[in-house]
Amino acid sequence: MPKLKTNRSAAKRFSKTGSGRIKRSKSGKNHFTGKKPAKSIRNLRKRTLISKADEKRIGKLIPY
Repeated sequence: MPKLKTNRSAAKRFSKTGSGRIKRSKSGKNHFTGKKPAKSIRNLRKRTLISKADEKRIGKLIPY
């Protein structure tokens, strides 16, 4: 069986952790940030794990 190809658009948006979970960036930090507190914008910088429901689907896009 041939090697699976990585979906390049998914690879740029998600990354796998050492344990195999998938991390994503948070949305909402490009514009309309003037009305948000600095603490909120700071918290948007942190990456977070995707939900269990999406893990199988995204995992197929980035197999390695």
